[in-house]
Amino acid sequence: MAHFLPISFPNRLALPSFLRLATLALGLLTVLPGCSDDDDMVTPPTAAPDRITVPQAALHPEGIQWDAANQRFVVSSRTQGRIGTVKDDSTYTVLADDPRLVSTIGLNLDAGRNRLLAAVSDGGFNPTRSSAATLRKLAALAIFNSNTGSLMSYVDLGALRPGVNHFANDITVDAQGNAYITDSFAPIIYKVDLQGTASVFLEDAQLSGGTGFGLNGIVFHPDGYLIAAKSSDGSLFKIPLTNPTTFKRITITQSLVGADGLLLLNPQTLLLVSGSQTTVFRLTSTDAWATATANGTFATGPVGPTTITRRNEADAYVLYPYQATSPRFAIVKAKL
Repeated sequence: MAHFLPISFPNRLALPSFLRLATLALGLLTVLPGCSDDDDMVTPPTAAPDRITVPQAALHPEGIQWDAANQRFVVSSRTQGRIGTVKDDSTYTVLADDPRLVSTIGLNLDAGRNRLLAAVSDGGFNPTRSSAATLRKLAALAIFNSNTGSLMSYVDLGALRPGVNHFANDITVDAQGNAYITDSFAPIIYKVDLQGTASVFLEDAQLSGGTGFGLNGIVFHPDGYLIAAKSSDGSLFKIPLTNPTTFKRITITQSLVGADGLLLLNPQTLLLVSGSQTTVFRLTSTDAWATATANGTFATGPVGPTTITRRNEADAYVLYPYQATSPRFAIVKAKL
């Protein structure tokens, strides 16, 4: 509320007309609604919800990204292949689809370039699109316009190593826009540049998961290396961009078996989702990820957690797909 002191004259009627008008105008300005200090206050943003339950039957999402520009989550689908968006009110909308999307797994939102990258595979989850030609053979990268969902490019990765099993899993993007994609059935990390040229970035038997899942989550560190997780034994690898064959295993005493999605909160802090342990681990490093320590956990319960995304400076959300036939999935704030 505005406050003012009244102007007093000994004889108002004796004032010249222009002074009487000025006095009246001053009085009106002090009571007009537009002059209230309250109108200068900014409405605070709506608090991010602790949990969003999405009533989409048998969608079984694997990947998730927060799209800050459009204030929505983006999720993939193992069972249907399509990519959709989720608002805080649980509204699900299809963003992108294509017959070649047998199963979409990991996602990466390259917001600065308006790109949404999706790893495409066939693990036998999609009964309508899986085929003998693609089952355990498909590894591809689909790139969409992140605002419209239109397909920009589709890159066949499995063709780089024909005749072996493939499963494109997760994606990260470096500062120059190069994408790096893990293969869970072959001990390979692929690289796709901005022109869509694909190559084998790293191939090594140490990255193999044997008969199970090998490489899974992957993140880019701003100091010029990748951190990748192997599900079968919980190994974490530090992989230099300039010389990937010199990669090292990160020393950590905590068992990370079942390692899936990764999220680099800051250069010293990494969140890791273990599906088999139904836990999100907070890992920290003080020696540029030569070693790491687990110093926080978030128990998800038996919901099949896969991966995690950052919403703002303080909040990270983990994806609960439940079972392949579940009538819903959930996006839950991880409290570590």
